[in-house]
Amino acid sequence: MSFSQFTSQDLELISREWATLKDAARKRCANTEEFKTVLKAFEFANEAHKNVRRRSGDPYIMHPIAVARIVVEDIGLGYKSICAALLHDVVEDTRYTSDDIRNLFGDKIASLVEGLTKIKTVLDNDAKNKSGITEESSQAENFKRILLTLNDDVRVILIKLADRLHNCRTIDYMPEYKRDKILSETMFIFIPLAHRLGLYEIKSEMENIWLRYKEPDAYNDLTERIQANVLAREEEIAEFISKMQESIAQAGFNFVIHKRIKTAYSIWRKMQTKNVPFEQVYDLYAIRIVFTPSGDSKESERDQCYHVFSIITGIYRYKPERVRDWVKHPKSNGYEALHCTLMTERGLWIEVQIRSKRMDDIAEKGIAAHWAYKKDGYIGENDSEMDKWLAKVKEILVSPDVNALELLDIIHQDLTAGEIVVFTPKGEQKSVQKDATALDFAYQIHTEIGNKAIAAKVNQKLVPVSHVLRTGDQVEIITAEEEKPKREWLSFLRTRYAINKVMEYFRSERRETSAAGRRILENKLEKLGQPLTNDLMQKLLKAYGFPDNEADEFCFKVGLGTFSIDKIEDVLKEDNRSRWRFPWSRQEGTPPKAPERKKDEHFIIGNSKRKYLFRSCCNPIPGDPIVGILSPDGVVSVHKKSCPVAENIASKHGDWVVIPEWGKSYEKDSFLARITVRGLDRIGLLNDITSYISKEKGLNMKRINLNVDEGIFHGYLDLNVSDKYALGQILLRLRSLNGLTNVERAEI
Repeated sequence: MSFSQFTSQDLELISREWATLKDAARKRCANTEEFKTVLKAFEFANEAHKNVRRRSGDPYIMHPIAVARIVVEDIGLGYKSICAALLHDVVEDTRYTSDDIRNLFGDKIASLVEGLTKIKTVLDNDAKNKSGITEESSQAENFKRILLTLNDDVRVILIKLADRLHNCRTIDYMPEYKRDKILSETMFIFIPLAHRLGLYEIKSEMENIWLRYKEPDAYNDLTERIQANVLAREEEIAEFISKMQESIAQAGFNFVIHKRIKTAYSIWRKMQTKNVPFEQVYDLYAIRIVFTPSGDSKESERDQCYHVFSIITGIYRYKPERVRDWVKHPKSNGYEALHCTLMTERGLWIEVQIRSKRMDDIAEKGIAAHWAYKKDGYIGENDSEMDKWLAKVKEILVSPDVNALELLDIIHQDLTAGEIVVFTPKGEQKSVQKDATALDFAYQIHTEIGNKAIAAKVNQKLVPVSHVLRTGDQVEIITAEEEKPKREWLSFLRTRYAINKVMEYFRSERRETSAAGRRILENKLEKLGQPLTNDLMQKLLKAYGFPDNEADEFCFKVGLGTFSIDKIEDVLKEDNRSRWRFPWSRQEGTPPKAPERKKDEHFIIGNSKRKYLFRSCCNPIPGDPIVGILSPDGVVSVHKKSCPVAENIASKHGDWVVIPEWGKSYEKDSFLARITVRGLDRIGLLNDITSYISKEKGLNMKRINLNVDEGIFHGYLDLNVSDKYALGQILLRLRSLNGLTNVERAEI
């Protein structure tokens, strides 16, 4: 931030942006008094941030105004949240205190501002730490405090998401290492939170910003392809919509139809995870039919969705296997809609989403719209889905079995876990976490069913309770009255809810379990020639991230078998520096503080006294956008900016992030890269590929895995290349070979 007198242009800009927010806020306020409070909040914030500028040079008040606009326009929150958004930086960045906010605006607005101030303090903690480094345990506790605001008032998280979105929009003005920290936090925790809270537009925009910065070449290429494809298909899609409009209108529905194009990030993600080219992303387009339910109709809101479905599938052919009924069984974030995929008359598959106005509001504005309809007296058949998820998150946050060091990974896994649909013996559809077992499903039905489960029938076939479920399975849980939870269940359970219930059961046998854990520990140490002394116990607690007074908790988890001590020999070594190399796991302990680095130090690969390690999790090559993770021994681990491992580390240790640059001394070196190929087989195709790479380019192929299935040639080649440009030339040449339809770089 900087200070300088505002010009007339600055004042005009503030006035214009405030006028837009004021109009939106007026529509959201229930009465004159609420609107007056919003006016007072703006005047107070405007005065508090007077003559203060952001890094971009804009007046600082532009940021709170922008956040408040997202809060009211994109999320749909009320006047208290608008006020809190306007005031959210006042306590942190000006001379005013929480008491000043409380005296002027009341307890609720003050508590929202305090919650936002705490989150900002936590996220900026590494910058304010005098040593320059934040320890992992501290950072994990910080994230736990952030998420605990869900227990107080979820509006704090919603406003914070609006704040994070605007910071992402203006991220170009931040130093590169700061951008990496912010975007890693955003991908690891804020994007999954936005998804789970139903904020689709906010989630999508943050994902696109992440891709634009982390993989700029892919972002630009995909954006151009999308625009070209949309122009080429514009007439076809217009014809497709026109016929549907006519038929739905004839049926008497009050509706609108929107077009939606898949985002660059969602396409990139699909190409990465499914290993498919752009041309095979068939759900590039989506049509959304949003109707206002007729009060005169005898059909329920759900039945009217099915009615619209019957109309449009009477016009166009549809894929039965692509029908998704989120009306009868909403997603855990409250999303409701009926999806189907239809074929146009020219052969293009297009996804169609059918929603009522209420469903659309909840899909676009998430939890805020969910609560608004609830407040207005609307009770849906699946009204509790969002409340169930919030209750589950709160249960995780306050669970005594969740150590702060484990919490962030647990929440991230829960937020990003996919869902599958299974069926009860009576045909009732249930959503369960992807990779859940039959026992997880049993606990989801009822705790007692889980506790007494002995086996399951999946599709009429008897299976053990550890059986992993797949979408479409019909599941029946078999119980026995005398059955009770077993410790070994914890080794295969996948859902946090089920794990908590089993842990809860064994807490009644805590003394015996802790004693068993201590014996396991003593036996392990005895084999290493070490007695279990109090000093050694303290050393182990510190290494495994437990507080000094939690020896009993440590032994309890060892006794349950949920905590591995396989690497205890490493912990006993006084100077085992290699174990602090990234990435580390919980079992490898809490890393020590990293050495302080020189201010404004440039990390040039190949031109520095530091050692650089190129990580095999993403295999960066010169020309890739890269990020570095500085380890305690001064070694820099180099990752691609989009690498999930680097994202995980940077989200917890923003102060360990450095920005390396590719040095010229690496031009003659070679780096491993993978190329995937696919096409129609022909005589000589394999020879053409290998001859070009080995003879013409003189490159060393490390591995070849090529196959032919029913005339389709496919597989991959691992080879050493000098840089991204050289790899690009190889890709272009291979794409020109007769028979190959798809040639891409892939992750190894």
